[in-house]
This record gives sequence, C-alpha cells and structure tokens, in this order.
Amino acid sequence: MTFDPSMGVAIAQVWTDEITPVVAEVFNIYDMTLLGTDRVRFRGRLMMDSEHAYSYLYRRLRHVPAVPLFRKEGEDHVIIVALGELPRAKQRVGLALVLFGLTVLSVFWAGLWPSLGKPWPQVVMDALFFSVTLIVILGAHEMGHYIVGRFYGTEMSLPYFIPMPLFLFGTMGAFIRMVAPPRNRRQWLHIAAAGPLAGLVFALPLTFLGLLLSHVEPLPPHGGYIIEGNSLLYLLMKFIVFGKWLPSHGEDVFLHPMAWAGWAGLLVTALNLIPAAQLDGGHVARALLGPRGGRILTYVIIVALLVMTVWWTGWGLWALIIFLFSRYEVEPLDTITEPSATDKVLAAVMLIIFVLLFTPVPLKTVG
Repeated sequence: MTFDPSMGVAIAQVWTDEITPVVAEVFNIYDMTLLGTDRVRFRGRLMMDSEHAYSYLYRRLRHVPAVPLFRKEGEDHVIIVALGELPRAKQRVGLALVLFGLTVLSVFWAGLWPSLGKPWPQVVMDALFFSVTLIVILGAHEMGHYIVGRFYGTEMSLPYFIPMPLFLFGTMGAFIRMVAPPRNRRQWLHIAAAGPLAGLVFALPLTFLGLLLSHVEPLPPHGGYIIEGNSLLYLLMKFIVFGKWLPSHGEDVFLHPMAWAGWAGLLVTALNLIPAAQLDGGHVARALLGPRGGRILTYVIIVALLVMTVWWTGWGLWALIIFLFSRYEVEPLDTITEPSATDKVLAAVMLIIFVLLFTPVPLKTVG
C-alpha cells in the first residue's frame, strides 16, 4: 500500500492505527511529534536491546510501508518513522560483466609489457600468471563486501571493475555502490572489513607462491628499473622465502609475475585500509568512532599524507582523493546500536593489518 501526502485523514489514521501501536511494543513513548505528513518522531526509551528492537520494528512496518530510524538525543532514545521504502539496488548484470571482461583484458595487456623481449609463449604465460592472480585477489575483495552486505540485507550493487589499460596494473580496482544505508554500525563494520579480509585470503598464499617462483639477482648497475616498496609484512615474507632482508648488498628479488600481482594485491589492500573517508578503513573507523570521530581522523590522515609527499609524491593525489570523498557520509539506519567488544577487536585487527601492509614508498624508479 502507498500513501499520497494529500491524504491527510488517511495518513493520520496510519500513524494512529498501524504505526504507533507497533512502536509502543518496543518503546516507552514520552511524546510524539509529526514531521510533515510523511514522518513522525517518537521520543522515549527502548524496552529491549536496540538491535533486536530495530529488527522487530523494521519487519513489522514493512507492510505499511514505513522505515524506522533509531537515533539518540542526550539520554533519550528517538525513533523516527518515515513512510515509504528503502531504495532498491538495480543489479546491472550486463554492465558488470562487460566491465569485468574489459578489466580482464586490460590487466592481461598490462601483464604483457614486463616480459616483452622473451619468446612469445613465455610472454603470454607471464601475462596469464599476472592477470589471473590480480583478478582473483581483487575479485575476492569485492565479493567479500558484496556477500556480507547481501547477507545483512543491505541494498548494494554488483561489483563494477574499472579497466585502465595505460595504468601499471591495468585496472583501478572496482567499486560497489551502497544504495541504502547499513542497518547499524556493527553491520557496517563487518561489511567494510569483509573485503580486505577476503582479498588477503588469496593475496597472502599467492604472493608466497610467487616469491617461491622468483629469484634473487644483483641489481643492474645502470638503473632503468622499478623497485617495489616494502611493507613490514612483505619484507618479512621475502625474509622467510630467501633467508635475508631484501634489497641489501646490491641484491634484490626479481619478481615472478605472480609475485608482482600478489604485491599489487597487498598494496591495494593497504590503500583501501587507510582509515579515512569512503575507503574501507574509513568505513571501519566511522563505524567504530561515530561520524565526528571518523571525520576528525580523516582530516588527520589528509595532513599526514601531505607530509608524506616528501618521500613519495603520489600521496598528494591520495590526499586529494580522500578530501573530495570526505564530503560523502553514510549514517546507519540505527545509530543507537554500538559495536560490541568483538567488533572492537575486529577493528583493531584491521588496524594491525593496515600497519603491516602500509608501504611508505610504493614504487621507486631507478635511473
């Protein structure tokens, strides 16, 4: 059933007969204020756990249709009920498949260049090692977000990959559009953390395997090459495989294409875990700290990145990207429910992963 705002009497009857009695089942109502004809504000105290209360109200009001919002004002709880439904995500399967296919070709193209000069069968094989490894890592990352989001019933689009043939890795990653807000801060944190964790499930073993296929050689004396940056975790992985810290004594590991793609996957994960704006780490931070704490942390990160341009100029671009996206904020439907102790442990784990993966100078051109 839908309602026209011009139906004054009918709308009032909906509030009286269908909405207020349901709210009263979970909420001790102090007062009620009409906010126009399409929403009402109840002030009072919840009579049960906020997470369960929200699920109950959301389910009971869907037939109206109406959507509850849980807020807190001082010591009081506030429930705002708005007529209508949450927006539904349009699953553009065709567009997602086309972009995925173009990205596969783009990444394969990027994988050809480092091996040019070798026999063509070897060039193609190297490109396959690189492209399959990187696509698996990026795909797992995005599907981690998508599967957990859909599990919680959050309306979100399919992953849309971004082909970029002229870019070093052949892609700028992928994005998922969250059409409707997450249910609460707990679910928001889980959805944000799921992507990096799912990506790491594949990135870590594939990078190890790639390093086992790589070899250590003296660095060319006249330059003309690119050195990948070291994170703490990547440095340790090389030590485990080769038994020494690299680069050192004029030597470094010459990466197999699988190792190169694995390193790129680890770098993408680290960049996504920067705790700012709309990055995965930013969503984790806002889910944990709330909007004000997340906003302050974003500004601190922007300043820190600008300072770090002394070591790598690319951080200036990242500071600009984060600043532009910092204007877009997500607020859960239920802001009363706070992260549990387990959620806080998960957030701490994501911070530790970020520290281990962060690469101060991702790429360095020599000569």
